[in-house]
Amino acid sequence: MFITRLSLRDFRNYTRADVELGPGLNVVCGPNGAGKTNLLEALYFSLTARSCRTSNEREVVRLGTSVTRVVADVGSDSGGHTLEVGFSPGEEKRVRVDGAPLERNAPPPPRPLACVFLPERLELVKGAPATRRGHVDQLVSALWPARADTRAAYSRALAQRNALIGRIRSGASLPRHLDPWDYELARHGVELMSDRARAVSAVAPYFAERGRDLGLPDPVELRYQPHSKADDLEGLRLELAERRSADVERGFTQHGPHRDDIGLIHGGRLLRTLGSQGQQRVGLLALLFAERDVLTTRGRPPLMLLDDVMSELDATRRERLSDLLRERGQALVTTTDVDHVPGAGESDVTVVSVLDGTATQGSAVAA
Repeated sequence: MFITRLSLRDFRNYTRADVELGPGLNVVCGPNGAGKTNLLEALYFSLTARSCRTSNEREVVRLGTSVTRVVADVGSDSGGHTLEVGFSPGEEKRVRVDGAPLERNAPPPPRPLACVFLPERLELVKGAPATRRGHVDQLVSALWPARADTRAAYSRALAQRNALIGRIRSGASLPRHLDPWDYELARHGVELMSDRARAVSAVAPYFAERGRDLGLPDPVELRYQPHSKADDLEGLRLELAERRSADVERGFTQHGPHRDDIGLIHGGRLLRTLGSQGQQRVGLLALLFAERDVLTTRGRPPLMLLDDVMSELDATRRERLSDLLRERGQALVTTTDVDHVPGAGESDVTVVSVLDGTATQGSAVAA
């Protein structure tokens, strides 16, 4: 699947825009502050009904207006679809597929998956473990949709166990009442650990390859780092039971997959703590392209959305990155200078020029 057209109304600094996109590499070029990143965000919003930049989605509605509307036309070998998202702050989003409302709890609409690079996403490399856990859980859902509920089931069991710990601390319950919740947390926990291990194992060899492709000087590895040493339900249940007194003393569950981490290793050292800013940036790109490789082998090449990705890369890495982008699937890259994207002048590359919230096809606007 790929996006053939994006239309937006009153989104960020755009009053309106209609942009045709090609099935391969698309370059969005313009000065800083012109609206390049906003266009990328609008595309993500049309596919997911969520912002990839902010949790306060009131920000996506153009100042002085009360509602925004984003429409994406999706093409595929089996035909086309139109996805529409309308949003007014304080109201539920209105999502339509081919003109019909998407019902609550309905299956996801026919759309491409999206891998996003934003400068702030470096937190995935250098931030807290929770960010990496959430990312790998999203990957699990993309690889095996039937496993998407595992994380939610574990979270519900964890919340119930923590609530019971609070009652025990207040004297309203007894420690032995944790037995069934230890079992329930362990049951979902070992499934969650297994899913994460499978996902990391699938991506790891591609991550090593893409690290080399993008010019990292030392070998890179992707490692799943579970907090638990258990490899089955009974083992995890026993670990929880052994730590019960400490949990009651602290007031929450301290052990389990909710403490897992994923290690991005470069030259035997964690990129998070010992990698330079440039190495962390390239490490994140290598991870996203490795995930694209795995999803492509399963027939679901994702849309690559890369914001300001070329600005801190040298000429050699720009060439390598451009080759990867044109290798397979659809991609959208923002830049202040079209010359920073090798191959942007070729016939198979679509260029969109952005200036002051206006998007036009064709020649790029210089910075």
